[in-house]
Amino acid sequence: MRFRTIAAAIAGMLALAACSRSTARYDGPLYLNEDAPIEDRIEDALQRMTMKEKIDILHAQSKFSSKGVPRLGIPELWCTDGPHGIRAEVIWDKWRTAGWTNDSIVAYPALTCLASTWDRDLAALYGKSIGEEARYREKDVLLGPGLNIYRTPLNGRNFEYMGEDPFLAGEMAVPYIRNVQKNGVATCVKHFALNNEETGRMEVDVELSDRALYEIYLPAYKKAVTEGGSWSIMGAYNKFRGQHCCHNKTLLCDILRDEWGFDGAVITDWGGAHSTDEAALNGLDLEFGTGTNGLATNYDGYDNYYLALPYRDKLLSGELPMETLDTKVRNVLRLMMRTSMKTRKPLGSICSDEHYAAAKKIGEDGIVLLKNDASTLPIRLEECSNILVVGENAIKMMTVGGGSSSLKAQHEILPLEGIVERAGDAAKVTFARGYVGDPTGEYDGIVAKQDLAETRGEQELIDDAVALAKEADFTIFIGGLNKGENQDCEGGDRYGIELPYAQDALISALAQATQKLAVVFVSGNAVAMPWVDSVPAIVEAWYMGSEAGHSLASVLFGDACPSGKLPFTFPVRLEDCPAHALDPVFPHMDTARYVDDIYVGYRGYERSGVKPLFAFGHGLSYTTFAYSGVRADKSKVKNGGSVTISADITNTGKVAGAEIVQLYISDLESRLDRPAKELKGFDKVWLEPGQTKTVSITVSVDDLRYFDPEAHAWTVEPGEFEAHIAAASDDIRGSVRFSLQ
Repeated sequence: MRFRTIAAAIAGMLALAACSRSTARYDGPLYLNEDAPIEDRIEDALQRMTMKEKIDILHAQSKFSSKGVPRLGIPELWCTDGPHGIRAEVIWDKWRTAGWTNDSIVAYPALTCLASTWDRDLAALYGKSIGEEARYREKDVLLGPGLNIYRTPLNGRNFEYMGEDPFLAGEMAVPYIRNVQKNGVATCVKHFALNNEETGRMEVDVELSDRALYEIYLPAYKKAVTEGGSWSIMGAYNKFRGQHCCHNKTLLCDILRDEWGFDGAVITDWGGAHSTDEAALNGLDLEFGTGTNGLATNYDGYDNYYLALPYRDKLLSGELPMETLDTKVRNVLRLMMRTSMKTRKPLGSICSDEHYAAAKKIGEDGIVLLKNDASTLPIRLEECSNILVVGENAIKMMTVGGGSSSLKAQHEILPLEGIVERAGDAAKVTFARGYVGDPTGEYDGIVAKQDLAETRGEQELIDDAVALAKEADFTIFIGGLNKGENQDCEGGDRYGIELPYAQDALISALAQATQKLAVVFVSGNAVAMPWVDSVPAIVEAWYMGSEAGHSLASVLFGDACPSGKLPFTFPVRLEDCPAHALDPVFPHMDTARYVDDIYVGYRGYERSGVKPLFAFGHGLSYTTFAYSGVRADKSKVKNGGSVTISADITNTGKVAGAEIVQLYISDLESRLDRPAKELKGFDKVWLEPGQTKTVSITVSVDDLRYFDPEAHAWTVEPGEFEAHIAAASDDIRGSVRFSLQ
């Protein structure tokens, strides 16, 4: 493992011995006294530092680290890519892996999968587990979670985010953040903000209304800062209203600092800084990766970074005010004192049984059963002695690739492996390739070590799979997308919503050959399904990390009852998506105008009256649930108060399972146009067969507000509201009205 530099350790011991400053419980430098108020410690350290030392801690010294102050015993700061696992160690100045043999980790499910659990406890478990691995690897800052809103199904980086609804994303982010940081590891929520397309991400300039900004694209970040208490935040590559987000005055100064009271450090995305003046004046604290586009070129001239010698020269010449330097140093010192300088923190752990169990559980609970006609699933082994698995994604590693979230997993249980293991001696499992997608398996020096070479052509592969399907008792197709370029991958966007690699033709042929068919997607994005009516069972399995095969097999064979719900809408066609219906141009290489405004996702579908393929919040189970007794604890609410909406949920099926109860609110008397309804609460309830439980969700007056752009303030008006208890955004089970006085 990497250890802090010996020079810093020796300097720290000398500082302890030499300094006579003391507190009641400590005889040594105040800045090293962890029992002293952190702001006093910061000021003490600040007044001891030279100008060079101050400049040095504001920019990188390697690909993933920044300098400390060895003379004062202040250690380096080490970052690591996330948010689904801890990135392999890389060469000091390069993206390529360093070739260590002890940096393998657990790969956790992608954040789309976590969001699909709608389970705050699992978000906490996720944060605890990944935080322990980061701590064991001696990382100080975990670059995640990702919180950009799912605006278009073409964004190549959607799989790293938590869906289309800001309330859901924020609620899932808070426990993740809190539990990572309990390990003395900072989260760095990203990418702030509006990183909704990748192809032209370094230059695209986003324009949107203040109302859309505040109601849709900022709330998850605000919750991460004000409730989660994230110690750092990462700027996005794109521009917002003409300024790059890594030094954007509106986002970083006016909103993040002044409105939200953020006291952490603002970190660039790697290569996201573009100007010394703007970086100095517009809220950037820590600069990484200058000279790279985040994926390719390397740059070793760290003293030439915008916040390095060019910044020093402008400070000394008087072109930039000296107080900007101390403000930045305070923010970075605060981050260091919470992480790298903190001595009393857990040791962490890596690749433990508990971490693998967490990955498996999150994967199981995130799987979404989209369709299940005639109870096709779960697979009953007593009825199936011959199971056919079709599709490249059944045998392809998905932890490698996709951009900065690529991982060096200690192991990855592939879907086919999990199915074979679970079937055991009860059934013969046969595999057919079906299609050839991306046979490669290497990213920045991490090699999947798979031979996916194939000599058969497209039609021959389909014919071979169909012939086997006709003989099988049950066929499982496992396809979807992958982490290759222009799919679910950083740095580029999808070309369309259709399945690649002739998968539609393959699925249609399989559906004609057998009705005992389940289609499983491994992806982080919605896909079109022109064959949807002819396939009896459809499953969205996401990227599930190290335990993917075990999680999937557990659900397919009924060991786990599916409970996941979609965190974003699946459109029938791309042009049904609100963003594309109003603006067919994508990607935008210059200016992206968010003409869908606040009508993102289900808000837009309901406004236009377009029926989606699968709605936001949709997800089936192997059991059934009845909703009854929807009620409010009061019919009139005073400003500043709250109302609790309750419903009785009964498991009316034959197996135990969990239901995610969703609460939407409609404003019936608004001065400004508002969505038909908006998610404002949810709860997950576990029920045995025949069992009934009451679910109660409290809504505060703050949840009823909308952003008034003229007043530049959140406002709420007295009048009538309606609360909807739902199983999905398009599946309302009961409603009740109340009024705000």
